[in-house]
Amino acid sequence: MSSLETFQAQRTQLVGLLVSGSLEGFESVLDWLLSWEVLSWEDYEGLRLQGQPLSHLARRLLDTVWNKGSWSCEKLVAAIQEAQADCQPSELPACQDLRSLHPAQDLQRHRPALVRRLYSHVGTVLDLAQEQGFVSQFECDEIKLPIFTSSQRARRLLDLATVKVNGLAAFLLQHIQDLPAPSSLPFEATECKKYISKLKTTVSAQARFLSTYDGAENLCLEDIYTENILELRAEAAVAGAPQKSPATLGLEEIFSTHGHLNEDADTVLVVGEAGSGKSTLLQRLHLLWATGQDFQEFLFVFPFSCRQLQCVAKPLSVRSLLFEHCCWPDVGQQDVFQFLLDHPDRVLLTFDGFDEFRFRFTDQERHCSPMDPTSVQTLLFNLLQGNLLKNARKVLTSRPDAVSAFLRKYVRMECHLKGFSEEGIELYLRKRHPEPGVADRLIHLLQATSALHGMCHLPVISWMVSKCHQELLLQSRGSPKTTTDMYLLILQHFLMHACPSDAASHSLGPSLLQSRLSTLLHLGQLALWGLGMCCYVFSAQQLQAAQVNPDDISLGFLVRAQSVMPGCAAPLEFLHITFQCFFAAFYLVLSADMPTASLRHLFNCRRPGSLPLARLLPRLCVQGSGHEDNSVTALLQKAEQHNLQITAAFLAGLLSQEHWDLLAECQVSRKALLQRRACARWCLARSLHKHFQSIPPALPGEAKSMHALPGFVWLIRSLYEMQEERLAQEAVRKLDVGHLKLTFCSVGPAECAALAFVLRHLRRPVALQLDYNSVGDIGVEQLLPCLSVCKALYLRDNNISDRGICKLIEHALHCEQLQKLALFNNKLTDGCAHSMARLLACKQNFLALRLGNNHITAAGAQVLAQGLRENASLQFLGFWGNKVGDEGAQALAEALGDHQSLKWLSLVGNSIGSVGAQALALMLEKNVALEELCLEENHLRDEGVCSLAEGLKRNSSLKVLKLSNNGITYLGAEALLQALERNATILEVWLRGNSFSLEETEKLSLRDTRLLL
Repeated sequence: MSSLETFQAQRTQLVGLLVSGSLEGFESVLDWLLSWEVLSWEDYEGLRLQGQPLSHLARRLLDTVWNKGSWSCEKLVAAIQEAQADCQPSELPACQDLRSLHPAQDLQRHRPALVRRLYSHVGTVLDLAQEQGFVSQFECDEIKLPIFTSSQRARRLLDLATVKVNGLAAFLLQHIQDLPAPSSLPFEATECKKYISKLKTTVSAQARFLSTYDGAENLCLEDIYTENILELRAEAAVAGAPQKSPATLGLEEIFSTHGHLNEDADTVLVVGEAGSGKSTLLQRLHLLWATGQDFQEFLFVFPFSCRQLQCVAKPLSVRSLLFEHCCWPDVGQQDVFQFLLDHPDRVLLTFDGFDEFRFRFTDQERHCSPMDPTSVQTLLFNLLQGNLLKNARKVLTSRPDAVSAFLRKYVRMECHLKGFSEEGIELYLRKRHPEPGVADRLIHLLQATSALHGMCHLPVISWMVSKCHQELLLQSRGSPKTTTDMYLLILQHFLMHACPSDAASHSLGPSLLQSRLSTLLHLGQLALWGLGMCCYVFSAQQLQAAQVNPDDISLGFLVRAQSVMPGCAAPLEFLHITFQCFFAAFYLVLSADMPTASLRHLFNCRRPGSLPLARLLPRLCVQGSGHEDNSVTALLQKAEQHNLQITAAFLAGLLSQEHWDLLAECQVSRKALLQRRACARWCLARSLHKHFQSIPPALPGEAKSMHALPGFVWLIRSLYEMQEERLAQEAVRKLDVGHLKLTFCSVGPAECAALAFVLRHLRRPVALQLDYNSVGDIGVEQLLPCLSVCKALYLRDNNISDRGICKLIEHALHCEQLQKLALFNNKLTDGCAHSMARLLACKQNFLALRLGNNHITAAGAQVLAQGLRENASLQFLGFWGNKVGDEGAQALAEALGDHQSLKWLSLVGNSIGSVGAQALALMLEKNVALEELCLEENHLRDEGVCSLAEGLKRNSSLKVLKLSNNGITYLGAEALLQALERNATILEVWLRGNSFSLEETEKLSLRDTRLLL
C-alpha cells in the first residue's frame, strides 16, 4: 500500500487526533506545518476561518495535505506527534542570523519557537511595538481580546507581522531574541502545582464520604460504592436496519471516543430518574480523580451543584466561578487562571442536578469573555455551549424531562443511568451489612417480595431498605408494596430513632405520628414552599419562615448541604428530592388550612402556564416583586412538573385505604380528608380519560394504536399508589386501543407493577409494547398479572435473562390471548430454549417469536426445533444476531420442512456456512408456506448459494430471499439466475454487499431485475 493510500486509510484516526485536544493543539500542528513549508500562507489562512467547527477544519487540513503528495502527508503525521508531545522547539538562531532580507519568511520558518518565546510576553511586546508606530491601538485591542489564549495572542501577532510591510516582522525578530527563554511548561510552575494539590485535597474531602442520603452517618464511598447500569445513547438506527443494544459503559469510559452525537461539543450528559444515583456517580468520578486512580488526563476538576449555583445572585465571571465558588489559589491567581484559559482541554467541570436549576436553557444570550461577569444562568449556558472554555470537558446530570432539544444540540455524548441491576442490589446490601447473616436475610426477603425488589433498582430505595432492615425483617404485616409504603417505613424509622427508648416497640401508629405531627407539618410546609419556588437548599431565614426549629431539624430529614458556596446562606437541604416531595404531599394531606380544590393542580397534565416560557415568566415576575404569593395554589402552579408528579404519586398513596386509619386520626377534620381523597380520585380518573381522548382514530384496516404521552406512566403510578381496584377499573374503562406503545418511557420494575395493576382491567386484548426500557427479570415478574389481556408483548432491549423469560412463558401457557413475543436485544441463552420449545408445542394459536440479537447457539436452536415440529400456527420466527451456526440451521431446517404456517424466517448474522445452506435448500424444496427467508451477514459464499439455487428451482412459495453480505461472487449469482428462470414466484433476491465488480453488477441487473444489487 502506498503512503497516500495509508494516509487515506488512517483518515478517521487522524481526524480524531486533530480534534481530540483543544484548538490550541490544532493550531500547534499548523505552526509546525508552516515552519516546514508544507502549508503556504494562503493554505494557512483558509484553515483559520472563525466559527468553523474544529472537525471541519481538521478534514479540510487533511484534504489540503493529501493533495500535496506523500511527503506532505508524512510531515503532517510528524507535526501531530510534535504537538501531542508538546516538544520544546529548537532554540532561535543567533541574533545576527535573523537579520535577513526576508524577516516575514523567518517568522514562518521559526514559528513554533517564536510562539513559545512570546507566550508570556505578548502584552509587553505589543506595547513596545505600538510606541514605535508598528501597530495601531485597534490592532492591539484585537490581539488582546480575552477570548484568546496566550498562545493564540502570540500567533495573531506573528500573523499580523507577516502581512504588514512596515517593518513589524524585523522588529519582532530583533526583540523576541532578547526575551527570556521559558524554563518549564506552565503547569510545572510552582503556582500551578500548588493549586492542583489544593484542588485535589478539597475535592477528595468532599467526595470521600457518601452523604447524599442521611447526614446522620458517614459512609465511606470506597467501601459501599456499587456500579449502576450506565448505557450509551446511540443515534437512531436507519429504517429497516437491525437495532443493536445500547452499549453498557463503566464510569471510566464516560469520556470514550465512541458514541458521539456531536463531535464538536464538549458536554457529556448523564440522565436518570430521581434516585438513580447520578450524584453518587459524579462523587465517585471526583474521588477517582482526586486520589489519582483515574481521569488523570485532567489537571483540574471543578465540581458544582446546580441547586446551589442558582442561589448565587451576583454576576459571575469564569474566574470567580472557579476560584470563589470551588477552590481559591493561594498564590499566582492570574498565572493559574491564564493556564486554565490556555489549556482548557486539561479542565473538567461537573454540574450536578440540572433539573433543579430553575432557569430554562437557552442559546440566545451569547457571552464569550471569561473576564467579564454575567448572570449565573448565562455563564452556565455559555459554558455548556462552548462559548466559554471551549474544549474543556463538562459532565451534566439531569432527570430526562428537564433536557430540552435545544440543550441536546450541545451534547457530545449522552448516557442513561438506569440504577442497580439485580446483582448490584445484592452487592450493595452485602457491602452495607457485612455482619453475618443480615445481608442474606434481606436478600431472601427481597426475592420473596417482588414489588419491593422491583423498587430497589433505584439506589435511594436500596439505601432505605438497608436503613430499615430491622423493621423489614421483624415486621409481621408484610413488606411494602408501593413507594409510599416505603417512605412511611423510613418515616417510622426516623420517628422511633428520635423517640425515647420505651417507644421503640411501637409501629407507625397514630400515636407515634401525632407525637411529632407539628414537626412533620413544618417540614411539609418548607418542602412545598421549596418546590413552588424551585428552592432545594434553605437558609436560616427560610427555615424560620416555615417555623422549622432545631427540634424539627434533629429528626434527621434535613441535612447540611455539601460544599455550600461562600456568601450563600443555604445551609440545609432534604435528604433527597424525593423526600422533599414526600413531605410536601404529607402537608397537602394533613394541613388544616389547605383548600381541597388546590389538589387539581397536582394532577392536571396540561395546566395553565405549563409551557416553558409561560412557566418562566411568572417566576421572574415573582422574583422581581416585593411580595410573593405563597398560597398552595400559587406554589403548585409554579413547581416543576417532574416534582409535581412525584408529589402527586405520594399524595395518592397517602390517601389510599391502606393508610386511612393512620392519617384519619391525625387530621383535625375527617370530612376534609374525605374531600381530598375524593378530589384525588376524581382528578386521576379525569386526567386518564383526557389522555385517552387524545388518541387519534385508527386508520382503515388497522388496530387503534396509542403511544403514551408524557405523564401517562406517572398517572398509572399514582393509580397504583392508591391501590384501589375499582378506581383502576374505572380509569381504563374508556381505553379502547389495540396497541399500547410505551417505548423509551423509563419503565422499570416499579412501573411494570403499576401497569399490571391497571391494565389487567382492560376489557379487550391489547398489544403491549415496552421496547427500550429497564424492565429486567423483576419487571417481567411484575407484568404477569396483566399477561392475560395481552395479545402481544414487545420487550426489546430490556436486560431480560433466561430466568425472567422462563417465568413469563410458564405464565403465558395459561394465557389464551397471547400470540406474539418480541425479545430482541436481551440476555437470552440456550437456558431458555426448553421453555420456548414448550411454548411452541403447547400454544397452537401462537403466531410470532422474535429472538434476535441474543446469545442462542446451535444447542438452543436444536431444542427449539423440537417445539417447532409440534407447532402448527407460528408465522414469524426471528433469530438474527445469534450464534446457531450450521448445526442450528440444520436443526431448524429439518423441523420446518413440513411446517404449514411459517411465512417469515430470519437467520441473519448467525455464522451459517455452506452446510447450513444445504439444509435450508432441502427445506425450501419441501416447504410450501415460507414467503421470506433472511440470510444476510452469514458465510454462505458460492457453494451455499448454489445449494439454495437448487432449492429455489423446486419451491413455489418463497417471495423474498435476502443474501446480502455473504461473500458471493459472479459464479453464485449465475446459479441464482438459472434458478430464477424456473421460478416465477420469487419477487426479490437481495445481493448487496457481495463480491461483484461494477461491471458485473450492471450486467446482473440487466439480466434479471429481481436481483437487488
